[in-house]
Amino acid sequence: MLKLIQAYQRVGLVPLIVIGLILGILVGSLANPTIIGGLSMSVAQTISILGALFVGALKAIAPLLVFILIIAAISQHKSGTQVNVRSTLVLYMAGTFLAALTAVVASFLFPTELILKAGEVSQTPPSSLAEVIKVLLTNMVENPIKSIVNANYMGVLSWAAILGFALRHASDNTKQMINDLAEAVSSVVKWVIWFAPLGVFGLVTQTIAETGLSVLLSYARLLAVLVGSMVFIALVVNPLIVFVKTRKNPYPLVFTCLKESGITAFFTRSSAANIPVNLNLAHKLGLHEDTYSITIPLGATINMAGAAITINVMTLAAAHTLGIHVDFGSALLLAVVSTLAAAGASGVAGGSLLLIPLACSFFNIPDTIAMQVVAIGFIIGVVQDSVETALNSSTDVLFTAAADPKYAAYHR
Repeated sequence: MLKLIQAYQRVGLVPLIVIGLILGILVGSLANPTIIGGLSMSVAQTISILGALFVGALKAIAPLLVFILIIAAISQHKSGTQVNVRSTLVLYMAGTFLAALTAVVASFLFPTELILKAGEVSQTPPSSLAEVIKVLLTNMVENPIKSIVNANYMGVLSWAAILGFALRHASDNTKQMINDLAEAVSSVVKWVIWFAPLGVFGLVTQTIAETGLSVLLSYARLLAVLVGSMVFIALVVNPLIVFVKTRKNPYPLVFTCLKESGITAFFTRSSAANIPVNLNLAHKLGLHEDTYSITIPLGATINMAGAAITINVMTLAAAHTLGIHVDFGSALLLAVVSTLAAAGASGVAGGSLLLIPLACSFFNIPDTIAMQVVAIGFIIGVVQDSVETALNSSTDVLFTAAADPKYAAYHR
């Protein structure tokens, strides 16, 4: 068994994920009568269990991971040690706002119409910005155990920070125990991620078998605007931000982050679950541990450029579909609001999609239409959410490195 595991790991995670993706498309096509057919749907449903187990494991361990890592990072910080958390947070907010603005411009340049025939969505979205802020603040003081169970990342983050500060004066033995626990949880997440190829196989098989490719093709233009905006942020805007901050060629760092963080995040579809990958990458880049041990878990919660793009593109597509004229001033206000709202999206069931009705309300779009747009978001989520997570997670390391003088000193 040990030799089998070693052989599995020698192949590499990314090649194995690609193999799982190809097998999923093949088996799903064989089970879908509109594509190839001939294979029993029950076979595809059985294989889909692999995807359900993988996603379930990620959802279960991710909140606990963020909770323990934040406590460990803050509790072991030594007074007088140089950190660059503030600079990183500024980059997070600037990147998210520019992403929202890019989505606005892309929506004006490539207006998209939606096919408003999607099904109903069971979740209840917020009705106003005040409600978003109220929910955000309420989530921050929710019972910590309940926050972990419900994946309420704002609650996880706030209580972990409070406990971390409270433990800064604890004994060295206590701090070592917390650090060992953080290492253990990180190891568990790494083990789960190694099952990503099987999870991808199950998820893709189920998606292709049940919906085929026709549903995604019907929203090809919408996906093109969404993915195109996210790629533009990753390859143009983010490098420009890094260049302004470091005055150095940003692309070696950009491509490193996309390769070593973005690819795994694309398939796990969880910024929180990708934290160990990002921490390992930050260590390889030679960054200050006191900085990245805080900013990377924090970024997994509040650095949401992809979410801001999704909110704006989907909202403006709905407005264009209904023939509503949107002036640039209103769109700019939408960019500002989506920047603030996106920071809390990760703690809400449905993520950025449930903030779409709030954005639609700015243009008097009926709630019934807005919820159809949300449903469309769930349909294309197999692509949109993967790219969004890859952008968000890789940017966590990118901006942490850009704000770290230690990285600049090593790469002169």
